[in-house]
Amino acid sequence: MRGLKGLLIRKIVITAIFWCVPLLLFPSQWFVALGMPAPEPLLIARLLGAAYLALLVGYWAGLQALRRGESPLSVIDMGITSNGAAALLMLYFGASGSWAQWGIGAQVFMWLSALGAGSIAASLLRFRLRHRAEPKPSRSD
Repeated sequence: MRGLKGLLIRKIVITAIFWCVPLLLFPSQWFVALGMPAPEPLLIARLLGAAYLALLVGYWAGLQALRRGESPLSVIDMGITSNGAAALLMLYFGASGSWAQWGIGAQVFMWLSALGAGSIAASLLRFRLRHRAEPKPSRSD
């Protein structure tokens, strides 16, 4: 499980700094100052921030499982799903021009986020394929 610990730590830090905290705490005006439209209604951004917080709890649980020598495969599956879906959505909306009118910094942020999420999903998928859960022997009664 080499490398997975570092990947989970990076994922926790990046998600917390660039997604969770801003969506939970930033006032609408800060999004505009960063070149993005203000989230409307703000409640949707707050709910998304809460969902990212839940993902952080899951990644933290995966780190703890690794430290105990347990398998974090369910956390890996969560990460593949979350990052893979996010990457596909961002790539689709970016390619369709959804943020073409945003400031250049916001556009770069979104494209880097799409590439980062795709890279994390691919790394987790490679790990998952290499470390398939071993079937447990069935008990005979």
